[in-house]
Amino acid sequence: MEEQQRGIVAGAVAYFVWGLLTIYWKQLHGLDPLQLITARILLSAVLLAVALTVMRQWTPLLTLLADRRQLVKLVIASLLLSANWMTYVWAVSHDRVVETALGYFISPLATMLIGIVRFHETASSLRRASLWLAGVAIVVLVVAYGRVPLVAIVLATTWSIYGAIKRGIPLTPMQSLGGETFLLVVPAALIVAVAGLHGRLLHGATGTQWVLVLFAGVVTACPLLLFASAARTVPFTILGPLNYLVPTINFLLGVFAYHETFDAARLVGFALVWAGLVLIAVDGFRTSRRPPVLAGRV
Repeated sequence: MEEQQRGIVAGAVAYFVWGLLTIYWKQLHGLDPLQLITARILLSAVLLAVALTVMRQWTPLLTLLADRRQLVKLVIASLLLSANWMTYVWAVSHDRVVETALGYFISPLATMLIGIVRFHETASSLRRASLWLAGVAIVVLVVAYGRVPLVAIVLATTWSIYGAIKRGIPLTPMQSLGGETFLLVVPAALIVAVAGLHGRLLHGATGTQWVLVLFAGVVTACPLLLFASAARTVPFTILGPLNYLVPTINFLLGVFAYHETFDAARLVGFALVWAGLVLIAVDGFRTSRRPPVLAGRV
């Protein structure tokens, strides 16, 4: 039990750090988001390589890379992850923090939809109702924003598909992220090289921003290591709800720290999404309390 409690603390800290990373990326406002992501990839690759070496976890990753089918999955996952990172950093630097929160609130609903459509999973009436609420919420938010909330949709879509792809990759979170990151090192290095040759590498960055960029690998790898530690000991029925710390922190930062527009119409849209998440939670609780069905029982 003591080990599980430490795992819960590690998981909570990981999610809390991920939520607060919005503040970190906000300080890099004005810099090229693509270059920021390439810096994140290169510096993360170094730290993850060290971590995999220290923890002696290279063998499963190298074995998987020799499997063409699994390698294709890992490549797709790496592209989806980079698209998600890019969208998130761009949105934060363009004052759309609240919209990123919406995206990550919608992600579980998008994941559930993929489960129904792609994996033919059965959805209860409550879960189907939550999907309808999400659909209505998107319509309401289109009216509220005066445009389609593309940032939220891209974040939810890339993250949920990324999760579905990773479902078939037999690696730990750290091994998987390491593989995805290593596959992006060459294109990231080329982007940095071209920007450097043209004198545009992090053009306009202040001394403080350069220091923050150098920590991009640390802020990427550390929460992941905490999460990996938590995932080994904490039941997913506990770890799952902790995930909502991230969009909740983003939402609070966007509204109260960065004073982004959040009128009554947006509140209605968010409320519909939150209602859908409540229905999922209620359904999960009901399912967990059902007595197991005995073999041979009629």
